Amino acid sequence: MPSQSFAGLYKLITSVILYVFGMVVLLWFLYKIISVVMLLIFAIVLGLIINAPVSKLEKKGMKRWKASLIVFLLIFLVTGGLGFLVVPHISQQIDTLVGNLPQYYHSLSENVTQLFRKYPELNKELQEGGLSLTDAMPSLGKTMVGLSNFSISILGGIFVFIVFISIVVFFVSNPRPIVELYLSIFKPERRDKAERALEHTSVMLVGWMKSNLIGGLVQAVLVYVFLTLMSVPGALVWAALAFFSELIPKIGFYIMAIPPVLVALSVSPATAFWCLVFFLLMNELVADFMMPKLRSATMNIHPVSLLFLLLAMAAAFGLMGALLATPMAAIIKAYYEEFYLSRFKDDPKMSARIDRIVYS
Repeated sequence: MPSQSFAGLYKLITSVILYVFGMVVLLWFLYKIISVVMLLIFAIVLGLIINAPVSKLEKKGMKRWKASLIVFLLIFLVTGGLGFLVVPHISQQIDTLVGNLPQYYHSLSENVTQLFRKYPELNKELQEGGLSLTDAMPSLGKTMVGLSNFSISILGGIFVFIVFISIVVFFVSNPRPIVELYLSIFKPERRDKAERALEHTSVMLVGWMKSNLIGGLVQAVLVYVFLTLMSVPGALVWAALAFFSELIPKIGFYIMAIPPVLVALSVSPATAFWCLVFFLLMNELVADFMMPKLRSATMNIHPVSLLFLLLAMAAAFGLMGALLATPMAAIIKAYYEEFYLSRFKDDPKMSARIDRIVYS
């Protein structure tokens, strides 16, 4: 008996050690490939978006490979045409902005100093606190060093891009094995919910991309026209930045507005003031009026949830996490509603309960 109990204890301890060791190795491996996992998620999100027009063409009788070929050719032609027309001008303006950076910095410092001379009380408080306008602004040397340190591996970037595009193409051209693998994760009795959740996710992602394209295009045109009229350097660069700003919810406005306003301040304080007014008004028009109408049919996610997930994803995964914040919010919402909320009956008193809490 003692020998049998000792053998059982030995097997248990061995199993626990092997299990813990396996979990440590798995977590270490996941930590090492987290960037690859994020890239895979982004590729699947893009694949679900592109799958929508491909599936529509397939339903009309076209073969899957032909539909995929047409959609991808259209995407590459549009992006390639825009790149051919716009990218050289953007590159030229970026070179001009970087080349004139010392001049912009000097003009910006002078204009800010002149502004504070009109408010000696505020300037006095800054000096009494041990601060100066020069110290408050980033040094030109640090700015240039930061720009010079920003570099990427061209060959590595090309390789990652090719792999990324290949994943998207293979997923869109033949999604059935991937979908079968996804459904096989769930028990048969839960696959109906898994199917509806993925369908809901796909609808929200397509709506998110459509709204981003429309909203980004409107913002880009408005920014380019206004900054050109105000003679702000790099109008096309700031317009391109405005086009992509909607990909990062809420925070994208600051990314879009702060750089051109600072450049406008190097021109004159009045120019910076009107640029700031313009961006605030445009944000009210686009973010609070146009975008909710574009997304109301597909996405209904509260800004607090988006901002929390944006901060969490950005803190954990950087820029890639920030870009995936809205798609992840859509995925979480779809699966939360399907697998959790659907288990409860509708509460007819829910609205009254909310009113009592809000207005108590």
